[in-house]
Amino acid sequence: MTSPLPERQPADLIQAPGTPESSWRSWERWPHFPAFPLPDAGRVVVVAAHPDDEVLGVGGALCLLVESGVELTVVTLTDGERSHPDSRRITPAELAEVRAGELRRALAALGAADARALRLGLPDTAVARHEEELAHRLVPLLRDTALCLAPWAEDRHGDHEAAGRAAAAAAAVTGTACAYYPVWMWHWARPGDPRVPWDRAARIDLPPAARAAKAAAVRCFTSQIADLGPDPADAAVLPPEELAHHLRDTELVLR
Repeated sequence: MTSPLPERQPADLIQAPGTPESSWRSWERWPHFPAFPLPDAGRVVVVAAHPDDEVLGVGGALCLLVESGVELTVVTLTDGERSHPDSRRITPAELAEVRAGELRRALAALGAADARALRLGLPDTAVARHEEELAHRLVPLLRDTALCLAPWAEDRHGDHEAAGRAAAAAAAVTGTACAYYPVWMWHWARPGDPRVPWDRAARIDLPPAARAAKAAAVRCFTSQIADLGPDPADAAVLPPEELAHHLRDTELVLR
């Protein structure tokens, strides 16, 4: 995840006060979402706009896929180098390498140390400017793939939305099944929110071991969950109230 550009409309929803996790956990609709069938063979491609999006959104699912023997390819579009754009403590280039290392450790925590990991190096906060190119680059990666997991194209973060649209375009060319995971939606939406297509939602229930592995993987992203320093420009992007949305025993995808 990376801090969105302040002048974009999606950023307004993200920077505004969010929905408390207690509201989501008490929502009576959770048991009524159908279960999402994860493949138990073949290859799954996971698209993420920034290092940590894939773990926050579907880290538990990745753990379950690895346990099933599915081959994983993790495609990180940007290096997340602009998560702290005004920091004097770390440069964007340094932060890019820090975040790449965090992702490697997180994948290992999920049991996916052997996953094929690709860094596309697109500019953080500017994926939309490269959307058509990205769709073309994803096409060969999605051929002969059982499933693509990608960011939801209505997540109210420009990079996430462009990633979701590009993945959908590539999947249409290859005929690949695609499911979309929200990240920021849990912040700006509310239970039953009419802006969310709940009729397209399906749940992935996480047994205790997968949930623990996901929590361990989330803790690997120190640059995002802890302050880099005392300056406000170095504040954590994901404070505890945000992390709580991603540490449930259920993940949700939109089909």
